[in-house]
Amino acid sequence: MPPEGLSETEVEIDGEPQSLVLRRHGDVLKAWLNVCPHAGRRLDWAPGRFLVDQGRLVCAAHGASFEMERGECVAGPCKGASLVAVAVTVDAA
Repeated sequence: MPPEGLSETEVEIDGEPQSLVLRRHGDVLKAWLNVCPHAGRRLDWAPGRFLVDQGRLVCAAHGASFEMERGECVAGPCKGASLVAVAVTVDAA
């Protein structure tokens, strides 16, 4: 399991390298593509470094704010859009 909070990892999806935002809250792990739906840029301001304001993930490029349960944009230029969720499993091995 990644550390509590937000982190970033690189994975291969459909043969292409992708950056994921991981959010661990207790035993719950969620993942989204590390891509803002507003302009297609990464959400982190430096690799694996994310802005959080009032419990929301904030896009470092344009300030869009995403709630961290569903990945929905609740403020900013892409309000109403959502991050692309990625199914993840934790391998205990």
